[in-house]
Amino acid sequence: MTVRVRVPATTANLGPGFDSLGMALQLYNEIELDVIDQGLEFEVTGVGVEMVPPTSENVIYKAVQCVFDQLGKRRPGLALRLHNAVPVTRGLGSSAAAIVGGLVAANELCNRPFTEDQLLDLAVTLEGHPDNVAPALLGGIVVSGVVNGKTRYVKLPVPKDLVCVVVVPDFPLPTKESRKVLPGAVSFRDAVHNVNRASLLVAALATGDVDTMGAVMEDVLHEPYRMPLVPGMAEAAAAGRAAGAAGVALSGSGPTLIAFCRNGSEGPVGPAMVETWRRAGVEATWMVLCPDDRGVCVSTVDALRPEVLDVTPP
Repeated sequence: MTVRVRVPATTANLGPGFDSLGMALQLYNEIELDVIDQGLEFEVTGVGVEMVPPTSENVIYKAVQCVFDQLGKRRPGLALRLHNAVPVTRGLGSSAAAIVGGLVAANELCNRPFTEDQLLDLAVTLEGHPDNVAPALLGGIVVSGVVNGKTRYVKLPVPKDLVCVVVVPDFPLPTKESRKVLPGAVSFRDAVHNVNRASLLVAALATGDVDTMGAVMEDVLHEPYRMPLVPGMAEAAAAGRAAGAAGVALSGSGPTLIAFCRNGSEGPVGPAMVETWRRAGVEATWMVLCPDDRGVCVSTVDALRPEVLDVTPP
């Protein structure tokens, strides 16, 4: 009774699309879930293992238990194995990957009682907002928001020649800390600025216009307030643009920066940003990632027998 799922990293906001836009990336966490007689067995490998608790406090485990609780069924013993490739607390959707992976794995074990939309609503409830969990589940570029208690989303086509240079500083920045610096209110002028830029950004994405996408990424609602938490951020972003990136944005709540490039122009971008950050006293690594258009994938499943867990649709 085993299920294996693969969940992509995600980048949220894409500049001005604060808490509304997200994109899946071809970097994956792999989760394997088995039912055992009793208790919890947990194994974690990969990057950032020291930051991933192998206990019942783990986000994946909590997401798994959420499915059983929603079904009103008993919680079985579980063996959970995680191979972690998505950096933790770096702005690349590690918590969203954990939530979506746990929900999908448990749903598969229970013979898929929840639809994709229901899983998304559960993920939003656990995460608090949909910008990362929506692309982690659905793949691609997703515009999403909660409207009257229901998660609404539109999946946009990924521009064919878009590649991303992801530059990851060597320090964590938990989302809770990054949100603390945001203001309680902003000026009408700043609000209009971001409405304009976010609207242009969505239109550019829908039409595959990478140049316009890059040109309208300037944000005034969250990046200026988070900049002091990420030393050298402005200089590193400027270096990426000078090296050929169409646009550069803070990935989620940071500290990672993501540079959006046309395929073939990405080569100098990562080294230029890493070197600029190094001069500011910040060590960083970089990688080139393409957008992921599939979202979470189930590779192997052996569903539960009804006598093991009495599962009925919600």
